[in-house]
Parts: sequence; structure tokens; C-alpha cells
Amino acid sequence: MIVVPTLTHGDVTVRAVRLRDAHAITRLLKDNRDWLRQWEATVPDSYGAPPARQMIKSVLRLARQDQVAPFVIEHRGTVVGQVTLSGISFGSLASGAIGYWVAQSVAGNGITPHAVALVTDWAFTRLGIHRVEVCIRPENIASLRVVRKLGMRYEGLRRRYIHIDGDWRDHYCFAVTSDEAFSGVLARLTRGTANESLADIPEHDQIAARTPIR
Repeated sequence: MIVVPTLTHGDVTVRAVRLRDAHAITRLLKDNRDWLRQWEATVPDSYGAPPARQMIKSVLRLARQDQVAPFVIEHRGTVVGQVTLSGISFGSLASGAIGYWVAQSVAGNGITPHAVALVTDWAFTRLGIHRVEVCIRPENIASLRVVRKLGMRYEGLRRRYIHIDGDWRDHYCFAVTSDEAFSGVLARLTRGTANESLADIPEHDQIAARTPIR
């Protein structure tokens, strides 16, 4: 079973999601419905996302199966979002994917990059994960800034990759490996030493992302 720790840097803390977080998460999702809808994964032919309590039970069950590490993000002690390491594989692959969201009221304050960096470094040093990826819709400018700040490397365009807001959406994929970030992702974020150009997206992929598949 993956034991999700509490990790802190400055005013930002990530900790294990708990059933008693359901009320705060429900309120945040409701208050930020328009802000989050365009980025949230959906299930084809479903009728919306499950209630927060049901979602928490589901991810905690997956955590017991070593598949997911679910965190909430706190800013100065208040829950403001979530970050999850999912699709966890060990052995020869040793990888995982990070997804996240924060309330619109705190977006742009550096909370998300710090939360992602904390979880990435923990995955490298404590879980023994070798590679972490983040996949982002081309339209999500705020998330594209996050991976630039972290110096994550652009890997390519995945066409119609994840079902979001009612349809299959293209995503850009970014990744970092433990040997690329030997001094820590958080350290290079806080020191301003991340190579942001690694996240540059080639023009041909930008064009492709604007061109529907026929």
C-alpha cells in the first residue's frame, strides 16, 4: 500500500486526501465549475462526475492497490485543490502521471508548481519512480506555464488522448526523469535554474493541435 505523506514548502502543503475532505472539495468544485469544466476528465456517455466522497473512496482504494497517490493541496492550511500521481508502475517501467487542479482564486500564485514539484520529488526519492509525466490540453495556458517553470521536457502530441468536457481531446505530453532532476525538481524551481526551453513545443505540433483529425 502506498503511504501518502505530508510535504510542505513555505505556504504550500500537499497531504493525503481524507474522506472528511469531501465537503471542502465539493464546495471548491461547485464554486469553480466554469473554471474547471474545460480541463476535467469525463467518462463517455456518463452523467457528470461522481460525488466527492465517492471519488475519494475510489482513489483511496486504488492507493491500497499501489496504483495511485492522491493528495490535496493546502495553502496556508486551507484546501485549495488536488494533485494526484496516477498510473503508477514499478519494475522496469517505474513511472507515473501527475494531474492537478486548483481553485481559480489562487491560480497564478505559484501554488501548483510547488505542489507538483513536491509530489514529483517524493515519487523519485521515496517511491523509486524513474519518470513522471504531465499531459496538458493545448488550450490550457496556465498548465503549460507550470511545466515550463518545472523544466519538464516536451515529448509530443497525443491526438484525441483523454475524454474531457464531452469529447476526446488532444494533449501535449511533458516528462521528467529522476536522472534529469538529480538535484530535485523543487530545488530548481525555487532557485530559478529550471531550463524552461525544454518545454518548447515545435511549431508542427502546434499546427497539428489546431487541425482536427478527419
